[in-house]
Amino acid sequence: MPVTVNTLNAENFRHSVHVNKHELFTDLPKSLGGDDSAPSPHDYFDAALASCKALTVRLYAQKKDIPLTGVTVEVTHDSEEEQKGKYRLSVKLTLKGVLTDAQRDELHRVADKCPVHKLMTTAEISIETRLAEGAFSQ
Repeated sequence: MPVTVNTLNAENFRHSVHVNKHELFTDLPKSLGGDDSAPSPHDYFDAALASCKALTVRLYAQKKDIPLTGVTVEVTHDSEEEQKGKYRLSVKLTLKGVLTDAQRDELHRVADKCPVHKLMTTAEISIETRLAEGAFSQ
């Protein structure tokens, strides 16, 4: 299913984002002229990594009967050199539960193998943008 983003009104930058049956919103930060009423696209990019790591670690722990009771993933970014093609992400992984050092190390390794981490660091991504045709696109 496609992800669809629609302008809500011509007065600001807030948009609706439809992902399958879910509706989210996005906006620009105030520093870029938005109202900061919702996460920015960069926030969603960072959130994709954090949520993928959390879900991957939880799923792995469940399958391996590791007594993980929770996980917190905090992602911060440094976009200072983004215009030069560098976007740095820093991830703080907090594992909850009575875990051995070996289990903690294993889950730490698994977090870096989540699909979004691999996509962000190893995939060659190609994007083709085309204009919609017809009267509705005027």
